[in-house]
Amino acid sequence: MAEQLEHLLAAMALPAVSLGVIPFTAQRTMGPVETFNIFDDAEAGVELLSAQVTVTTLSELALYASAFDRLKDFAVYGAQARTLITRAADSLG
Repeated sequence: MAEQLEHLLAAMALPAVSLGVIPFTAQRTMGPVETFNIFDDAEAGVELLSAQVTVTTLSELALYASAFDRLKDFAVYGAQARTLITRAADSLG
């Protein structure tokens, strides 16, 4: 886990990367959702307990885009995100 956190810190330095972290203390107005990746405006991948699902229906893609927009509003970026990641790595010893 520590190596993964170090990788996130390194990736944050890349100019094309915007990495946000949702703090445990964030006042979220939506519950957790399944893990998903939005690849472009034509496809998203959704990780379910039993399978990886590819979503291509425009109305469903819009749902995931909306969820992403809401989640990124809860996140912190830049120095605040680096601080949270560093604290998590430090807590691992």
